[in-house]
Amino acid sequence: MSRTTAPLSDSACRSAKPKDRAYKLFDGDSLYLQVQPYGRKGWRLRYVKPDRREGLTSFGNYPIVGLADARRKRLEVKRMLADGIDPKGAKNQARTDALIKGRTFERVALDWRTEMSAKWAPDYSKTVMSRLKTHLFPLIGARAIVDLETHDLMRPLEAIKKRGTIDIALRVQNYLQSIMHEAKRLRLITVNPAYDLVGSIKASRVVHRPALSLSRLPELQERIDTYKGRALTRLTVLLSLHVFVRSSELRFARWSEFDLKRGAWEIPDMRPALEGVPFSTRGTKMAGDTKSWKPMSENTVNSALRKMGYDTKSEICGHGFRSMACSALIESGLWTDTAIERQMSHKERNNVRAAYIHKAEFIEERRLIMNWWSRYLEANQQKHVSPRELANQTGANVTRLKAKRGATE
Repeated sequence: MSRTTAPLSDSACRSAKPKDRAYKLFDGDSLYLQVQPYGRKGWRLRYVKPDRREGLTSFGNYPIVGLADARRKRLEVKRMLADGIDPKGAKNQARTDALIKGRTFERVALDWRTEMSAKWAPDYSKTVMSRLKTHLFPLIGARAIVDLETHDLMRPLEAIKKRGTIDIALRVQNYLQSIMHEAKRLRLITVNPAYDLVGSIKASRVVHRPALSLSRLPELQERIDTYKGRALTRLTVLLSLHVFVRSSELRFARWSEFDLKRGAWEIPDMRPALEGVPFSTRGTKMAGDTKSWKPMSENTVNSALRKMGYDTKSEICGHGFRSMACSALIESGLWTDTAIERQMSHKERNNVRAAYIHKAEFIEERRLIMNWWSRYLEANQQKHVSPRELANQTGANVTRLKAKRGATE
């Protein structure tokens, strides 16, 4: 009677220590983890080729390729063998075909980028190309795409992670997965090594932007009023506090977006690019006073706050004005959650109807919201007034508005 091999556990793979000689940990069905004296752990699978000769293939190194991934790869090999295909022979043939066609990783990636650019904004397409040239091509660009394994794809990602740019690493990982998926669709590779990149990079913890407590509004406004720097910078900080939009929306504002008769500023989803200004399609143009044709720096507001004596990493930053406004609006109890969300621009806009709703829904209530917030700032110039205290003075007006809106619905 044949002996049954007990399946491996992930903890057994993780805790396996190197010895004087290489040894194997068997998972069953010809799959094993080979532990080398120098510490590397690699997956191996023995199999019988369609011509009845013995074959050996590798699946990459643990823990980049986990136990579940190795078992999935074993299943893929079994399926190929059932179809009469030698997996290693198929890989060698794909390598030959790829080299004959000049299918290096760089060539495939460039073709992929060209095809995808039809769906992307021009600025984003340039950004992708820059990241490919900076992070991927120097390390793996010249390699035949069929030769690349998971650990090869991890090299550029690890290099990016060491620089502390986790967000960029995640984006580049997505590019790799998409490029290798396209390579498999074109039959340049038989197995997608980027599949096992999933989970190899953990997204950085969300850091909430610092914001002052509302009780410190009198202090903040006094420091803004007595700011000794450029007048335009002081006005920018004050405007940012009153309208609590995102930095790019304020800095890149265009005059055409303002309707002074209606008292409305409509910020479009996309804007025409400003020549020589990266990411200018995000926001709207706020010109500097030194070069009127160039937008204000993204660091202007935070720099001014630091000159006022604030720590922009722990006390308050420009983006923190949004948190302060949102807190006051909610605490007042005057406004509907939906109207606040619309004004904060938190709702996703994925289609034409949603975009229309975002711009038009609750517009009258949102006008009152903005007026109330400025009144609240004025009320807090000398001493602190809580949102609820001011709400008691303005509640009757809001009630009449809601009653009017309800009668027309």
